Amino acid sequence: MSIGIRRDEDIWREEGEWFTARWHFSFDRYHDPDNMGWGNMRGFNDDRLIPGAIWPMHPHRAIEGLTYVVEGTFRHEDDVGGSPGPLPAGSVQRMTLGRGAYHSEQNASKSEGMRFIQVWIMPAERGLEPGVEQRVFTKEDRTNRWLRAISPHGGDAVKVHGNASMLVSSLSAGQSVKHEFPGGMGGYLYVIGGEIALNGETMSTGDAAKIDDEPVIEVDAAADGELILMEVDLTWVGR
Repeated sequence: MSIGIRRDEDIWREEGEWFTARWHFSFDRYHDPDNMGWGNMRGFNDDRLIPGAIWPMHPHRAIEGLTYVVEGTFRHEDDVGGSPGPLPAGSVQRMTLGRGAYHSEQNASKSEGMRFIQVWIMPAERGLEPGVEQRVFTKEDRTNRWLRAISPHGGDAVKVHGNASMLVSSLSAGQSVKHEFPGGMGGYLYVIGGEIALNGETMSTGDAAKIDDEPVIEVDAAADGELILMEVDLTWVGR
């Protein structure tokens, strides 16, 4: 059984005039052979944009781009007609970038900062038609429970075209949540804010954990906090 804790200070930090970011896996000019991805998850970025900031239109292909809005109001633009209205905190979005598309992440507010987590999942098949799906969830939806906000099965969750799920939780001090992993699946847990114990391992704001061969995890909150858990396919190989 294995839980590999990554402390906040060990995760790559990038800063620009209009953004700050934490890149957990090799991305852009950050290259780390020990952190090229985790299972079928290729990227995990925690980004903040100043008021009114617009990330310039840029291309991607052959990935499923998943977004969780942590703070502020997230706006999205693309060149495939999938640019629905702004998303408040707690919402999620999936953009399929199979055959390739341009898109832009934007802060819809001129007065408040915006924070979002973006995850790249390798799709189950190549050449998918680009498209967007998004959904608004409330804080109550995730309070003291895991909310499966993105899932390969869709339904009440946004559908991802790959074997992965995004779970989020707003956990009150003294509360706990458990999660059981199906066979072949592992996890990547990130403490958006707060202080927890993961199967007895203490973690705090900005810490992350690679979870492998742990059938069940239990998270106990020492303080109010926000968590995101990516359930990923550890049997995935590039194809």
